[in-house]
Amino acid sequence: MNRLVNTTVLSNFAAVRQLDLLRKVIGSLYLPTEVFGEILAGRLAGYAFYDGIEQHVTPISQSGWLHLVSMTPDELQQFVLLPPHLERGEAACLCMARQRGWGFLTDDRAARQKAREWDIPLSGTIGVLLLAILDGHLTLSEGNALLQQMIAQANYRSPTLDLGSLLP
Repeated sequence: MNRLVNTTVLSNFAAVRQLDLLRKVIGSLYLPTEVFGEILAGRLAGYAFYDGIEQHVTPISQSGWLHLVSMTPDELQQFVLLPPHLERGEAACLCMARQRGWGFLTDDRAARQKAREWDIPLSGTIGVLLLAILDGHLTLSEGNALLQQMIAQANYRSPTLDLGSLLP
């Protein structure tokens, strides 16, 4: 299934220099132009962990795994109707996911609530870390260490401090 990614998930993995882990676990992702704009604004605001992210973005890089996408006219019509408490990146992801039948990676509470209302397949940072453990890319200890780094370095407000409590 194709998936869109929001700034929150990208930020968490970029802050701990683990964008490659996100790519290994999930594969190619779709990046709305609105989300890319938020990333560029973050870089200008001093978030150095975004430096070099364009090397992962297609069409900027031929080998990119983050595919830049724009909203269609139908998606734009939905976009302008969404409540203002949703950021532009989240709103774009929601509209595109709904129209295209794609999944959505976000940690934003309001965006997750709207995604559930619209029956959009959903995951986020915790889901990616759990998949990384289940698929053998990380041990539980390594996953918990990354989670702690995300909390400290990306100011991630995690719903848990121990991934082990969420494993089957």
